[in-house]
Amino acid sequence: MKKSVIVGQSGGPTAVINGSLYGVAAEALKKNDQFDHVYGMVNGIEGFLNNQVLDLAKIQESGELELVKTTPGAFLGSCRFKLPEDLNDQVFPQLFQKFEEMNIGYFFYIGGNDSMDTVSKLSRYAAKTGSDVRVLGLPKTIDNDLVLTDHTPGFASAAKYVAATVREIAIDASVYDNKKSVTIVEIMGRHAGWLAAASVLARKFENDNPVLIYLPEVAFDPDEFIEKVKTAMETTPNLVVCISEGINDGNGTFVCELASDVGVDNFGHKMLTGSGKYLENLVKEKLGVKVRSVELNVSQRCSSSCLSGTDLTEAINSGAFGVNAALAGETGKMIAFTRTSDAPYTLECTLQDVNEICNKEKTVPLEWIINDGSDISEEFITYARPLIQGQVDVPMKDGLPNFAYR
Repeated sequence: MKKSVIVGQSGGPTAVINGSLYGVAAEALKKNDQFDHVYGMVNGIEGFLNNQVLDLAKIQESGELELVKTTPGAFLGSCRFKLPEDLNDQVFPQLFQKFEEMNIGYFFYIGGNDSMDTVSKLSRYAAKTGSDVRVLGLPKTIDNDLVLTDHTPGFASAAKYVAATVREIAIDASVYDNKKSVTIVEIMGRHAGWLAAASVLARKFENDNPVLIYLPEVAFDPDEFIEKVKTAMETTPNLVVCISEGINDGNGTFVCELASDVGVDNFGHKMLTGSGKYLENLVKEKLGVKVRSVELNVSQRCSSSCLSGTDLTEAINSGAFGVNAALAGETGKMIAFTRTSDAPYTLECTLQDVNEICNKEKTVPLEWIINDGSDISEEFITYARPLIQGQVDVPMKDGLPNFAYR
């Protein structure tokens, strides 16, 4: 008997998370001789527990599915629901009872580290109980911090947005040359500085802005920072500095904590904000120059205007690859990317054990962080530049992007 497919999205959205959804839905709907229904979970596994599902065949019939692939955010809606560590918890039989009632044989979850934790638990519970439901994870995160994959869908488009925006900020900052100024750009990244590192791509030539780039992988010293800013302004009077939100003293104290109390989210992660503002005030106090801070915030992950063609193609391909992997009997895996060449850039989709991925974090290699922690090496540029290539024509209507809406 044909089984049905269900797919969900979880965690913070990206500009291409819906590309992965499109890849799963389009491939599964194309193989209607092998699948029964293709469902989407509304608001992830939390919504599924509340019986919130969509029939994705109807989305395709309406023509909306084609718009989905270039729509930012999570078309199905997201959640930050964490399954219990104890596989004997009542939520697991509840979920698998729902799978049985809906004839679900294939479960796909698109997300980052916490989402892969969900995939791990569901696949382990299926193995424990003898269930034949196949559970696969599709990577997603602008943070690029999942292990065992060259990179994650979503990172490239966010990196392209960061590099393009920082280049615009640098040009804006340079219009007045008779007074010194500092612009501090705060970029997402709690423990992994991949996205802030991408600001190096904004440079048009050596020693161009951003002159200083700070990542959380290297301990941050405010006094050394002030000295570097002072020195850099001798040759670059309108200085641009890029920082990760998670820069810290190397002992667990975030720079933003020096300025204000910091809350935590449902997963116990500190909700970081204010590192740029803290450094703005520090520069103002210590150097007395014109200074401002800019927090790029959610625009990094939701901008369709800077979609990377490479990123979108890879997201779609990962979804289709996952469908075929599940048909081949794979479960408990995450679709990963293996780079086979930098120039020309090529990669292939592979499968990795999700249990070796969840609850681990890939940080920027220390050898790619140079100049006492204030700059990024050429090796990172070689790694990142191919990922931001390619333009995407987003459908337009009345002069604005035409997005899909549930």
